[in-house]
Amino acid sequence: MKGSGTGTAITGIGSAVPEQLLSNDDLSTIVDTSDEWIKTRTGISQRHLAPPSLLLSQLGANAALRALDMAGITASDVDLILLATSTADDMFGSACQIQALLGADHAVAFDLTAACSGFVVGLVTAAQFIRTGVYRNVLVIGADILSRWVDWNDRSTCVLFGDGAGAIVCQANGENDRLLGFEMHSDGSLAQALSISYNGQSQTLQEEVAIAQGNYESIKMNGKEVYRFAVAKVPEVIEKALYRADLTVQDVDWLLLHQANQRIMDTVAERLAIDNAKVLTNLSKYGNTSAASIPLCLDEAVRSGRVRPGQIIAASGFGAGLTWGAAIFKWGK
Repeated sequence: MKGSGTGTAITGIGSAVPEQLLSNDDLSTIVDTSDEWIKTRTGISQRHLAPPSLLLSQLGANAALRALDMAGITASDVDLILLATSTADDMFGSACQIQALLGADHAVAFDLTAACSGFVVGLVTAAQFIRTGVYRNVLVIGADILSRWVDWNDRSTCVLFGDGAGAIVCQANGENDRLLGFEMHSDGSLAQALSISYNGQSQTLQEEVAIAQGNYESIKMNGKEVYRFAVAKVPEVIEKALYRADLTVQDVDWLLLHQANQRIMDTVAERLAIDNAKVLTNLSKYGNTSAASIPLCLDEAVRSGRVRPGQIIAASGFGAGLTWGAAIFKWGK
C-alpha cells in the first residue's frame, strides 16, 4: 500500500492520564451499580478523570513530550501535529494550543474528529503526508476528556468512560515502510447509536430570521447496537487491512483494539482465531478513553517490553460516527 514516496515508521510513543481515580466502588455511591456488575459487563475496574483545572491540550502535550523523547527528536523538528479528539478545549480545536505548549514553532497543527476511531485515522493521515514527501516528522495525538460529557446519573454510560492521551511520532523511513496496510469505513445511518448531540433552541432575531442556540447534550449510546456493530465490522476490517498488507492473521504478533469493552475484544479475537495471549489490553485500569485508548495501551506494552521492534501489530478503532478502521504496522524503525 506504499505510494511513490518514502516509507513511514513509528519511532516514539508516550501517554498521559490524570491522577484522579474513580473506582467501581466509588461509582456505586453515585449510581445504582456495583463493582461486580461493571466488571462482569465491561471488564473495567477503575478510570482516570480530569479535574476542572486540567485542559485537554495539557494532557495531549504531556503525552507528546514523552513520545518525542523516545523518538529522539525535539518539538522544533516536528512538521505536523494531528490531534484526534472529540472533546477539544475550544470548539475551533486544540491542536494549535498543543503546538504552542510544545514550542513546535515549525509545525502546522489541526484537529480531526473520528471519535474512538480517531487514532487509526490520524495514523493513516500522517502516513499520507510522509509518503508523498511533504513532511518528515509527524506527531499524532489521540486524546479525550469524555468525563466532561458523561451523564453521571446514567449507569449505562458513566461506568464506561475515562480520560487520557496517547501520542506517537511518525517519521520518514526511506523505503522501509512500517505501515503495511489499512482499511477505513463510515456509516452515518447509524450515527444515533452513539452520539453527543447538539440541542439548540430556536431564537428569533427579527421577523423571518431565526437561529438556534444551545449546548451539547451528554453521551447517548445504544449499547446493544454498538456491540453488534463492533463484533461484526471489526474482524472484517482487520482481515481487509491484512489482505492489503499481503498478510494473514497468523502473521500478527499483537492484536490491539480500541479499549471499549472486554466482551467486544474477546469476541473479535475469537472470530479472528487470535489467542488471547496476543491481545493487548489495559481496559481494566483506564476504561474507554476514546481516541486515546490505542496509543495508551501500546505505550504501556512498548515500555514494559512486551511489544518489541519489528513485531506486527493489527490495530483497530471503532465508535461514533459510526466509524471503524484498522491499520497493520510494525513497531519501530
